[in-house]
Amino acid sequence: MADTIEELAGTCVLVRSGDGTPVRDERDATDLVGEGMYRGAEWVVLPAECLSEDFFRLRTRLAGAVVQKFANYRMGLAVIGDIAHHIDASDSLRDFVRESNRGTQLWFLSDTEAFRTRLAGLRA
Repeated sequence: MADTIEELAGTCVLVRSGDGTPVRDERDATDLVGEGMYRGAEWVVLPAECLSEDFFRLRTRLAGAVVQKFANYRMGLAVIGDIAHHIDASDSLRDFVRESNRGTQLWFLSDTEAFRTRLAGLRA
């Protein structure tokens, strides 16, 4: 299934397919940002299963590198799906997710509907 462009809460969003190219390194993140920009997206919705395990191990610094790419290009990133097993295994990741969800750049949410609701709150 291909990535799609959707308008959610009045915002152009690139929705990565669950079977899409995984984000394994900084270059993959750059490619994803580039695809989003090319297609006019302000946000990328990325299923958690499209992220490598290293993303959820903060000591690898992959999460920071990925998030920095999105921040540099002023594009939001929403990681969608159940990451409870990762959070349960790492207090640092739990803190990272909590702080990210307080901001407007990176969110970890359960599903696309939760993203749509959160995004609508930004526009209000």
